[in-house]
Amino acid sequence: MSEFFAMGGYALYVWGSYGVTAALLALEVFFLRKRVRETKA
Repeated sequence: MSEFFAMGGYALYVWGSYGVTAALLALEVFFLRKRVRETKA
């Protein structure tokens, strides 16, 4: 299992990419909801 998470020495790049992507998707949802609330008001 630790071999899987190490990903052949590229773990920092791979998991970092997943983390940045997840954070950006969460921000997109946040800003979309904020824009919808502002538009309704």
